[in-house]
Amino acid sequence: MKLASITLAAAALLGTAGHALAQAKEQFFPVLVYRTGAYAPNGVPFANGYVDYLKLVNAKGGINGVKVSFEECETGYATDRGVECYERLKGKNGGATVFQPLSTGITFALTEKAPGDKIPLITGGYGRSESTDGMVFKWNFPLTGTYWDAADILLQHIAKKDGGWDKLKGKKIALVYHDSPFGKEPIPLLVERSKMHDFQLMQIPVTHPGVEQKAAWLQIRQQRPDYVLLWGWGVMNSTALKEAQATGFPREKMYGVWWAAAEPDVKDVGDGAKGYNGLALQHGAEPDSKIVKDVLATLHAKGQGTGPKEEVGQVLYMRGLTAAMLAVEGVKRAQERFGKGKVMTGEQARWGYENLALDQKKLDALGFAGVMRPISTSCADHRGATWARVHTWDGKKWNFTSDWYQSDDAIIKPMIKAAADKYAAEKKIDRRTPADCQS
Repeated sequence: MKLASITLAAAALLGTAGHALAQAKEQFFPVLVYRTGAYAPNGVPFANGYVDYLKLVNAKGGINGVKVSFEECETGYATDRGVECYERLKGKNGGATVFQPLSTGITFALTEKAPGDKIPLITGGYGRSESTDGMVFKWNFPLTGTYWDAADILLQHIAKKDGGWDKLKGKKIALVYHDSPFGKEPIPLLVERSKMHDFQLMQIPVTHPGVEQKAAWLQIRQQRPDYVLLWGWGVMNSTALKEAQATGFPREKMYGVWWAAAEPDVKDVGDGAKGYNGLALQHGAEPDSKIVKDVLATLHAKGQGTGPKEEVGQVLYMRGLTAAMLAVEGVKRAQERFGKGKVMTGEQARWGYENLALDQKKLDALGFAGVMRPISTSCADHRGATWARVHTWDGKKWNFTSDWYQSDDAIIKPMIKAAADKYAAEKKIDRRTPADCQS
């Protein structure tokens, strides 16, 4: 009887060890989402794209054999709920690989927590613009671009259309922005450019969630700016377009940031949004890309897709897909240093994100030909690329209407350095040493 008990106990222990080993073979990606609330129409396709890519990685054998696990947590785009999700998920399933907050407010809060927990943050196309400086922001990765890049590129495009920077002199440019850390981010760059080129910058805040904009558009009707830059998210964007239509402000003189330039922003306005321009964070709608065909064949054809088949390839779906691809590729890069086929810790993954080397050949092999341009990061540069294009809504779909632009480093680099130094002084952080860059 005693022998049987010992055997059973040993079997139980082995079973537990076996379970732990099975657990340890999984790379855990927490997924912060907002599938409910005022921002859900924009949050849902992003989340679906993100999760579909993780499912696709597993369907193809994982990250060099390491299976991916993930868990969603609903933030409702609220900073306090985002922090709760972070705390709940950071230690699960062997520990979080990386967090993507999908909110500048949540990013600001987690920037304080990530260094202590040794978990990287990817904030692709949002977050703190100065976190490009990896010498101060060791754990933040605003991969593919920041709001300073976005604002600079939109102004470059407007200046080009008008015939040069000198043509902006005396003009009025209105920034209609979400009154939150997200909406305020582009202001320092726009102020800097307004001084350089002598245009008048109107700053018009819109209260969350943005369904009430009568006062903002009354101001626009009275002041008659030459251009409107829209820094909105969720229902704020379609509301702005409807108000522009009602006010008679020409949509072709409106330019949205890349979070105000997707299908949910325009589809309910239809022809009323015709001519409206938005920035594309490298990709636009990409229904013909190889990665989209892979997702449709591997997941959706087998009933394993996350959302409706029709949204696969749409702008925000592609944004989620790309965000997940960058998260996975950082782990793959880390495995090259710390062990192929091994689960990477958050700290090891951080090295991978700091040493990303995605050339065109690698991107094409991943199915991202025509969707993404090369991106490589370093200790000093946690952004890696600043490419963007403009696309325009024709009443039914988005079409690219510009060549590629890059933001102007001559202006942005000193701004990043000054803001990062200020942050370091406030938080009593020392700049990283060359030795730390090797770690």
